[in-house]
Amino acid sequence: MTPVVIALGSNLGEREANLERGLQLLSEAVRWERVSTFLESAPMYETDQPTFLNAVARGETAMGPIALFRMLKAVEQAVGRTPGPRYGPRVLDLDLIQYGVLELRSDVAEGLVVPHPHARERDFVMIPWREIDPLVV
Repeated sequence: MTPVVIALGSNLGEREANLERGLQLLSEAVRWERVSTFLESAPMYETDQPTFLNAVARGETAMGPIALFRMLKAVEQAVGRTPGPRYGPRVLDLDLIQYGVLELRSDVAEGLVVPHPHARERDFVMIPWREIDPLVV
């Protein structure tokens, strides 16, 4: 089993229910150890949109990183995400922040990069991540 960290966000519809449904669907492949409290956050990059609800979850998976990344995208769609502008509003956004100690850049899986290259500049990731893992710097 490999430890993973996944960030979740939603700013459309029933935001809390969207995050909970995403966690539930992912539990088919990830055994959750800790899930942060849900955090309200202002949108970044494209600011003319509703406020986000964000969380970070830590768990373990037997799935490989590309398969897990593809599952994240499938779960987003299952919860109701549709194509839209980059950084725009969304029903559910799932980001693979960390996959064990692996460093990966994949052209095969829509440009998957782990660890996530922007996680540490985003308070909506770092605040809930530190909540569940105070040793994260």
